[in-house]
Amino acid sequence: MPKGPQGQRRPADTVSAAIMVARIATGEESDSPAAKTARIKSGLAGAKARSESLTPAQRAEIAKKAAKERWRK
Repeated sequence: MPKGPQGQRRPADTVSAAIMVARIATGEESDSPAAKTARIKSGLAGAKARSESLTPAQRAEIAKKAAKERWRK
């Protein structure tokens, strides 16, 4: 079964996909992309731990590098 952009399981054929859409529309099946998976929770916890362990100078350097990349175009 193919996976969607957030890793959801989706039917491969058109008829099954249409049935799934109808079930979501009628409320028989839920399609909640807002539900956080274990990977997302783990990533957020790791980001928080990393930010707490960095010194202010290191954070400033990371921010400068990010700003430079954003404005590179």
